[in-house]
Amino acid sequence: MSATPASPLHLAVALDGTGWHPASWREQVARPRDLFTAGYWADLVAEAERGLLDFVTLEDGLGLQSSHYGEPDGRTDQVRGRLDAVLIASRIAPLTRHIGLVPTVITTHTEPFHISKAIATLDYVSTGRAGLRVQISPRPHEAAHFGRRTFPPISLEGIQSPAGQELLTDHFDEAADYVEVVRRLWDSWEDDAEIRDVATGRFIDRDKLHYIDFEGRHFSVKGPSITPRPPQGQPLVTALAHQTVPYRLVARQADVGYVTPHDAGQARAIVAEIRAEQEAAGRAGELVHVFGDLVVFLDDEPAVAEDRRARLDALAGEPYTSDAPIFAGTPAQLADFLKELAVEGLSGFRLRPAVAGHDLPAISRGLVPELQRRSAFRTTYEADTLRGLLGLARPANRYAAATA
Repeated sequence: MSATPASPLHLAVALDGTGWHPASWREQVARPRDLFTAGYWADLVAEAERGLLDFVTLEDGLGLQSSHYGEPDGRTDQVRGRLDAVLIASRIAPLTRHIGLVPTVITTHTEPFHISKAIATLDYVSTGRAGLRVQISPRPHEAAHFGRRTFPPISLEGIQSPAGQELLTDHFDEAADYVEVVRRLWDSWEDDAEIRDVATGRFIDRDKLHYIDFEGRHFSVKGPSITPRPPQGQPLVTALAHQTVPYRLVARQADVGYVTPHDAGQARAIVAEIRAEQEAAGRAGELVHVFGDLVVFLDDEPAVAEDRRARLDALAGEPYTSDAPIFAGTPAQLADFLKELAVEGLSGFRLRPAVAGHDLPAISRGLVPELQRRSAFRTTYEADTLRGLLGLARPANRYAAATA
């Protein structure tokens, strides 16, 4: 199920430190001294909500940021260190009213039981605006933080080898099982399991709490959860995907997949592959959004955006590269490019501000009005939940349906 060209677009922003360019912290608007304060993140999310965006994602990890894919880089001239994404989202949730909050969750070393109740709690705190972004962690130095597993050294080149693809497939199969456990735990309380009847002294109906009894290669989880079913029933599950193996995860378990096409032809091919995987997974009738990811440098003049990118590259000592396409130009030019990609089946976009203090306001106050002028983006929030904003129905509880 893909968007038609006339469908309004969905927009999200990916927040990471002071921005996605490694030299972003050195800009005047960057506020690096505030980076580890709640107020800094609250201000960014408030700006995104001012632009009526669907949701924000919050980056996270199990190791220090690095310019090397598979190992630490030892650099001291770039932002290093993070706050916990789920805790940031929970802190910000009461300060916002409409925007979705989607923290990153690393599936490789965390327990699905813990994450299920953390995201369920976020859904309660935000009154139905929670989600998660699933990410794997195959890096040996991150495994060493936990001491339970060991992984071989890994590189971007090595991933493309047969052995690398086998390892990657195993990690993503584990992630798929992880999400399955989380989803079952969210359903392990029926919606009306809480009675709260003071007169009879019954707080819950124990028959409406269910063992999930998940047994798989990676997890064995009994259940039920200790947290009642979230307000959305199933908070949003999202994942970033660059090739067939992660496309399969999106098709099997996600509500939104983020992909990185550089042109319309790539967008068309990626959407087709995900739809084929979706059909193979038995989900052909379900709405799964495919969002394009872009890093953005936005200014009123194209030359100004290009100059700013070049200046930041000079500060960093090397040209900035990304897994996603990098766009430098005006909001109107970006609107043209988004429309060109959307025609190929993308229903939305997740934009990565190169400098959060500059490019996030350029999205909310420049790009959004431009899209609104083209009748391509909402002019008001039209739903109370994140699933509602994305046109996703509140799903029935699998255990209640089975009992019925």
